[in-house]
Amino acid sequence: MSKGREAAAGGSATAVLLRYLQEQNRPYSAQDAFGNLQREHGLGKAAVVKALEQLAQQGRIREKVYGKQKIYFADQEQLPAASDAELRGLDGEITARSAQLQALQQSCRQMEAELKDLNSSMTTSEIAKEIEALRKDCASCTEKLERIKSATNHVTPEEKEKVCREQQLYRREWRRRKRMATELLDAILEGYPKSKKEFFEEVGIETDEDHGAVLPATV
Repeated sequence: MSKGREAAAGGSATAVLLRYLQEQNRPYSAQDAFGNLQREHGLGKAAVVKALEQLAQQGRIREKVYGKQKIYFADQEQLPAASDAELRGLDGEITARSAQLQALQQSCRQMEAELKDLNSSMTTSEIAKEIEALRKDCASCTEKLERIKSATNHVTPEEKEKVCREQQLYRREWRRRKRMATELLDAILEGYPKSKKEFFEEVGIETDEDHGAVLPATV
């Protein structure tokens, strides 16, 4: 390529990049700018890097270095000042975009909650296994119920009432006899020189508590 054609290509690249940075008005690295403009303008990466460095040296754009990477953006002082109407329009657009963002964030939260519920729910195969297990349990309970119904040794209401009366009688008798024994032993212990425990051991008395016997509840 002749020097004249190289100069023309370089001038074309600087013009394209300057216009692009001013229109977009946001920072770009050389790689980002190359990726965005390569297809439309056919610019090579070396040409993009050279054009950006040239524009920065000329003061037509601004350059910032972050570590090993350089970022390029339009010089704000060279951009035309926005009118009051344009500023109001931008404010309205910001408000609309903010409302849109909030709506999207709310929608995302709802979808995340639904996804969490779905992930914690049983799968189709797990539900099928659970249903099969419940069916087996139902069949087992039904079989057990049928055996109970077909049994001939059912307790009649009269027999149950008789057992309850006898149980109450035995409870009252147990309490009466225990009270009598306690009163008698207390009377003896009043004149006994040793402790109650020693007296029980000497005489050979065993209490309900020694054997874990508890007065049964009423039925």
